[in-house]
Amino acid sequence: MDEISDFTALEREIGVEFAKKELLGEALTHRSYLNEHREYKGNHNERLEFLGDAVLELASTRFLFDTFPAKPEGELTAYRAALVNTNSLAESAQALNVGEHLRLSKGEQKDTGRARGIILADAFEAIIGAIYLDQGYDAAAAFIARTILAKLDSLLAKGAHQDAKSRYQEVAQERRGVTPSYKVLAEEGPDHAKRFTVGVFLGEREAARGDGPSKQEAEQAAAQAALAASGW
Repeated sequence: MDEISDFTALEREIGVEFAKKELLGEALTHRSYLNEHREYKGNHNERLEFLGDAVLELASTRFLFDTFPAKPEGELTAYRAALVNTNSLAESAQALNVGEHLRLSKGEQKDTGRARGIILADAFEAIIGAIYLDQGYDAAAAFIARTILAKLDSLLAKGAHQDAKSRYQEVAQERRGVTPSYKVLAEEGPDHAKRFTVGVFLGEREAARGDGPSKQEAEQAAAQAALAASGW
């Protein structure tokens, strides 16, 4: 059984009161926490993250399919990537103060920047999985609509759906006379939930890093981060 914890404040933020509190506790438990707390008898959140990722993909895909009946598959895919990438999920998790409730090892608690964003994004997907198990698909879809899908207009206005790699290459060639190159810096996680970290380079200089569940998505994230860092 999960240890007893008071998640009332987080439940208010989420807008969901869990029947099984241990599911929310599991969603907030990072693998590293178990290494330092042998007394903890619950599970870490990777299985819930796996489930939540699938629910998120279905809910966001159906929303886009219904909202844009004339858009081709390629554009819908770009819209979905803008909605459910690591940065978007981490921002939504921060808005709900998820980070204050995470169970982490002392080392992971010190993480900032990209590493912290990955942990928040993973926990957000795990929360979706927990809501799905506790209250069903409709409740999970409603949560996704409030926290993720509602951001679509602002993301489109910022051009977040556009091909970041193409934009970065065009601007880098124009301003620096260099074609960006990409290199996989890290690959981690089980086969069903791989995460890739990719660096984008201008010559020998690393401009930025990005991560994602595929090399292609990690490259796009790296290009987006490089655009933001350079102010281009």
